[in-house]
Amino acid sequence: MRILHRYVLTSFLVPLAYCLVTFISLYVVVELIGSFSMLTATKPPFGVVVGYFAGVVAPFLEWLLAASLLLASLYTMWQLCRHSEVTAMRASGLGFGTIIAPLVSVAVLLSLVSALNLEFYAPDASENTQRLEKNQFRQEAGDIRENIHYYNTSERRNWRINRMDVSSPQVLYGVRITCERPNGTREVEVACKQAEYRDGVWLLCYPQYIWFDELDMQVESRMPQLDKLSLRLMPSLNEIPADFVNETREWSRLPIRARLRYLRVHPDLSDEERDSKWYDIHSRFASPWACTVITLFAIPMGVATGRQGVFKGILTAIALFFAFFVAVNGCMILAKRGLLPPLIGAWMPNASFLAAGLYLLWRQR
Repeated sequence: MRILHRYVLTSFLVPLAYCLVTFISLYVVVELIGSFSMLTATKPPFGVVVGYFAGVVAPFLEWLLAASLLLASLYTMWQLCRHSEVTAMRASGLGFGTIIAPLVSVAVLLSLVSALNLEFYAPDASENTQRLEKNQFRQEAGDIRENIHYYNTSERRNWRINRMDVSSPQVLYGVRITCERPNGTREVEVACKQAEYRDGVWLLCYPQYIWFDELDMQVESRMPQLDKLSLRLMPSLNEIPADFVNETREWSRLPIRARLRYLRVHPDLSDEERDSKWYDIHSRFASPWACTVITLFAIPMGVATGRQGVFKGILTAIALFFAFFVAVNGCMILAKRGLLPPLIGAWMPNASFLAAGLYLLWRQR
């Protein structure tokens, strides 16, 4: 790493760390005010408290990172310009892109961190936070869900599950599976005390069968030999444990891979519902890159701040930040109402403000 890059990076990371710690602390303090009485009454372990507040912060980390990058970029460029360091670097033959490369690299890296957080950590962490609130900060042995209903539209199978532990969804208790004909009438109902998912295949324990004719009237068993089996493998069942887990979760807490599977197994959604859910998927891809977009238009605002005055550059950058936030929410409303395609609604704010940021950077040449 060049000495220049190391110097600019250090000058940027210090205010970035201060801003990020400050924003997270303020957010935690606000949440602590509402849960302080419960915490003092139950006195949970320190690790439980940390996990709770991590789950509170995780879904909003992308915006906390974006705000921190905005202020840190403004401050860093203001300091470099105020002390004529940018002028000295340019006079030495360094391009403006070379000077700001550490800032942009950190912004891209934090965008990737935000994307990984939203996909792999935030859904489970926020679910754990909700569960702790419900149990008043008392940790339970498992996360038990009851009376789960799941309908596989493409296969015309209806699952009713009495009990499932989300931490171990490979075992279901009190299962009733109804297989339907194309006209919607019941063909067979299979009830079992327990169903286990082993090596990609469902194993039914002590299954009992009830057959129906096309008039939905109960008839004698078509396969009497099945009634004698205490265990039966069911390779024809293509549902997986994650399908039942996702059915019990809020849509906003599902990762992208779970959302895509949900759309595949629910082809009966209305066009409005499908467009709304596709917008949420595209938005999940697009939202982490707000960190990079905001940094790109904060850098030239910081240069202007150093040259012209503190307040003008800061106010302009903050105004652009809120304008970006308004644009994201405005496009979301239009996309949810079907006035914009989901892809355009999710990516338009990023594309527009990215173009504006690149133009402002180009003017600094």
